[in-house]
Amino acid sequence: MEIIYPIDKISVYNAVNNHTTLHPLVSVIDFSKANPRNWGDAKHIKFQYGLYCIYLKEVKCGDMRYGRHYYDYQAGTLVFFAPGQVMEIENQNIIYQPMGHGLIFHPDLIRGTGLAKNFKDYHFFSYQSNEALHLSQAEQQIVLDCFAKIVFELRQPMDKHTKKLIISNIELFLNYCERFYDRQFTTRAPLDKGILEKFETLLNAYFVSEKPQTIGLPSVAHFADALHLSANYFGDLIKKETGQSAKEYIQNKVIEVAKDKIFEAKTVNEVASELGFKYPQHFTRLFKQRVGYTPNDYKVHI
Repeated sequence: MEIIYPIDKISVYNAVNNHTTLHPLVSVIDFSKANPRNWGDAKHIKFQYGLYCIYLKEVKCGDMRYGRHYYDYQAGTLVFFAPGQVMEIENQNIIYQPMGHGLIFHPDLIRGTGLAKNFKDYHFFSYQSNEALHLSQAEQQIVLDCFAKIVFELRQPMDKHTKKLIISNIELFLNYCERFYDRQFTTRAPLDKGILEKFETLLNAYFVSEKPQTIGLPSVAHFADALHLSANYFGDLIKKETGQSAKEYIQNKVIEVAKDKIFEAKTVNEVASELGFKYPQHFTRLFKQRVGYTPNDYKVHI
């Protein structure tokens, strides 16, 4: 048996968690006020998100899964969901009291604002499974302080400043999350150790296989999937480690392999095909951008 639970209305979500709706588009939830969760005999509970939801939980509440992977979801962990995503809980047939806090807001709250224009920069909304944000006690307090500022505004009489101040505090919170993730990339380095080496190994293997001819040029998504990471988390990790984006790293490898092939008495068309380029002129353009010469001129000048 499976339960599908849509999360798309602030008022409904507030009611379920015993909160008064102070604003139709945004809420801060204290889950300790909610009734104990009891999913009965359901084996799986799927949450379909129509809202932005960020959870700071203080108890383990079942194994959470997004896509094919399980969340590394512990006490003091912050996880992010965006509209269109689906999260699944495997029911352990226990009644538990949820604890922690959540920030919930509708996309309409930020539509047309500066935050909306820059929202794509917050990559962690598309991180998955083992990529959740683990907070220190001090970081948890900063998160709770940000939530408290939003609650303060929600409890004031609504005026011309209300929306601006709420959105500003949401943006401040998200900017702190960016900082915390930068810290996590460093402090969790031992757990991520070897990803760059594995990436390099997979990249080298790609060009001695038939994949360039069958799949085409290697993509960031291809290697992220092979390493069981989301494309955004993988890209951010490579950027942190190398100073290059994952796409730039791949393109550099393409050029290095191309340089060797050029000296194997092959035509530009042959080299382009072996690397996975659909059109030889695209290979020539990229090569000249990166090297300063066309493939034929490079062979003459080196």
